[in-house]
Amino acid sequence: MVTKIEAIKTEVAKVVVGQEKMIDSLLIGLFCEGHILIEGIPGLAKTTTVNALSKSLGLDFKRVQFTPDLLPSDILGAEIYDPQHNAFKIKQGPIFTNLLLADEINRAPAKVQSALLEVMQERQITIGDESFKLPPPFFVMATQNPIEQEGVYQLPEAQLDRFMLKLTVGYNTKEEELEIARRIANNKSETVTAVVTPEEITQIQEAVRAVHIDAEVEAYIIELVSATRDPKAYGLETLEEYIQFGASPRVSIDTFKAVKAMALLRGKDYVTPVDIAYIIKELMRHRIVLTYEAEAEGITTDTIIEKVLKAVPIP
Repeated sequence: MVTKIEAIKTEVAKVVVGQEKMIDSLLIGLFCEGHILIEGIPGLAKTTTVNALSKSLGLDFKRVQFTPDLLPSDILGAEIYDPQHNAFKIKQGPIFTNLLLADEINRAPAKVQSALLEVMQERQITIGDESFKLPPPFFVMATQNPIEQEGVYQLPEAQLDRFMLKLTVGYNTKEEELEIARRIANNKSETVTAVVTPEEITQIQEAVRAVHIDAEVEAYIIELVSATRDPKAYGLETLEEYIQFGASPRVSIDTFKAVKAMALLRGKDYVTPVDIAYIIKELMRHRIVLTYEAEAEGITTDTIIEKVLKAVPIP
C-alpha cells in the first residue's frame, strides 16, 4: 500500500513543487472519504494540485468556479422539459463525479453553498422527486481566498463542520519557488498518468481502517476534543473567554479516521501521538467558534489548539 501511495505522490510532484502537507491532507481526505477545504492566496497551486491528484488516481474530475450569480441547479442539475417525449428528464450537474473541485467556494451565497450539504454528508443528490446515490469514491475539495473582502460570503458553520480538514496553504520556500519559475519558463512540466485503479483505492481505504489505535491514544484524542469545550477542567481558564463553542463531535470521529491514514502515509500500522499532533490543527481549526474578545485580541483557533496540545498530557 505504501508503494502505491508513494507512486501517487511522485505523479503529483511532476507538476507541483513542495506543498507536501497539502498533498498529504488531500490523500487523507481521499482514503477516509472526507472533504477538504483549502484556504490560501491565489497562485499557490491549490487547483493545480487537485487536478494532478485526480489524474494520478484515474478518477472522474469536475471543477465548478463559484460566483455570486451561481444557482444550486448549476451544481446539482435540474429537471428539464423534453418536447420530443412530452416529459421532464433529469439533466445531471457537475456534482455527478468522483472528485469535485469547488473553486473559491466563498464567492457564492449561502443558498448555493448549502446545495452541497446533502451530497457531502449522505453521498446522495435529490433533484425534484428523484434521489441519486453517488458511487464511491466521492469527495469535495473546496478552495477559498482569505484576502478577498468584497463579493464573498462566509461559509455557514453547518457546512464548515462537514469538511474533515481545513488547510491553510502558505508560500513555497525560495528554493521551491526558483524551481517553479524554471519549470514554467522552460516549459518542463510533465504529464501526470494514473498509477492506481479504483479497486486499489478501495484496498488502501481498507488498509487505513485496519491501522491500530491503542486505547490510551484513543482516550488522548477525546481529551483533546474535550479540552476545547471545557478548558477550565484542563487548567486553561484563560481560554474560556475566547471559546464560544468547542469542537463538535465530528472532530472526534474524523480524528480517529484521519490519524489512521496519517500513520499509513508514514508507513506504519499503528497510530502515535506524533501523528495526531501533525494533523490536529487541520481537523479542529474550522470547528471551534471564537468569541468577539478572541477576534479583538487577535487570538486564532490555531493558538487555542496549540495551548490545548501543551495542556493535555501525552500518553
